[in-house]
Amino acid sequence: MGMSDQFRDKAQELQQRAKDAMNQQKDAQQDDEEGQQGQQQGSMTQRAKRAGRQVIDETKRQRDQQD
Repeated sequence: MGMSDQFRDKAQELQQRAKDAMNQQKDAQQDDEEGQQGQQQGSMTQRAKRAGRQVIDETKRQRDQQD
């Protein structure tokens, strides 16, 4: 194997490593975005639950006042 073959092989290996690193970075970024979306949905769910409880509590108070 000549020197040029070694350089070519090393260059191909480095290119593959760079591609792999870029793909890993894209995957990590997607995971971060999905995690943020999940957190937003979770907080929206919590707010909806809280609002539902408040409506129930208010309804109970109004019924108690009528009685």
